[in-house]
Amino acid sequence: MAALVLRWKTFKTFAASCFHSSSTVAQQPPLPHSRFFPPLEAAMLPDGTFRGRVAFITGGGTGLGRAMTATLSHLGAECVIASRKLEVLQQAADEISGQTGNKVHAVQLDVRDPQAVTRCVEHIESLTGLPDVIINNAAGNFVCPSENLSANAWKSITDIVLNGTAFVTLELGKRLVRSQKGAAFLAITTIYAESGSGFVVPSAAAKAGVEALYKSLAGEWGHYGLRFNIIQPGPIRTKGAFSRLDPTGQFEAGMLSRIPTGRLGQASEMANLASYLCSDYASWMSGAVIRFDGGEYVMMAGEFNELHKVTADQWKVMEKMIRSTKGS
Repeated sequence: MAALVLRWKTFKTFAASCFHSSSTVAQQPPLPHSRFFPPLEAAMLPDGTFRGRVAFITGGGTGLGRAMTATLSHLGAECVIASRKLEVLQQAADEISGQTGNKVHAVQLDVRDPQAVTRCVEHIESLTGLPDVIINNAAGNFVCPSENLSANAWKSITDIVLNGTAFVTLELGKRLVRSQKGAAFLAITTIYAESGSGFVVPSAAAKAGVEALYKSLAGEWGHYGLRFNIIQPGPIRTKGAFSRLDPTGQFEAGMLSRIPTGRLGQASEMANLASYLCSDYASWMSGAVIRFDGGEYVMMAGEFNELHKVTADQWKVMEKMIRSTKGS
């Protein structure tokens, strides 16, 4: 793990030097046509949607996990958030609870350790009872050429993403089955879980495994009252994420050019989708994989989508050339 940390620090230094960056992150403005797709940050579900419900969110203290926790708490849920950094968790729990007036509990957990998962679930069961909503959001990732991957590097990601999700899901799922209690499970993966992606191969493989796990259990455990759904988020700006990998905003600018809606996603939008999928409004949804990326995946996949860069005058020239072509 120490080698991984060193490699990560080395990469950050290298990336910063490549971009000749300063300490200031240049955030790219959305493209003009994004005005047609304005983000709505308010909770979309009615107040009290999750009143009397318990929600358990791994990685719930920061980023997307915190946003989902805040929305669920706002809608009435009693939330339990878990990760390795208890101090960060407790601060997030106190702040969210102070804003919503609903209890948010912080529980330290290393999802890579199945015994720690068992102890955590036992603690939650005594604290709040078994949860009605389970969101597997804990993740780890780093970029690396695949020819440089070590066994430990592979294991460090797959242990968190795939094994951690499996440990939490199976531990809670078995207890819910025994208790004859229904629940909604949600996994947060990524659009490249479907396509694969170079330079993040452990993450791509692990996320694909999570999707297979959830789709399998949606079929097997539905008769126990358990639902399983998946969100594949595209680029969403969260605190610190882009400042580490994109200090000048150059990568973000390229990203915006391949997102048809012309902007990045907002954490609040992700939280609204997650809360819907975990609510009774989506009680007939199970085994679903929701791609939430502003159209980025289909833009990159379409063989001829780059033709949007062709100007009107260029099209006229091309049309004349096409019409003048004889035969096949």
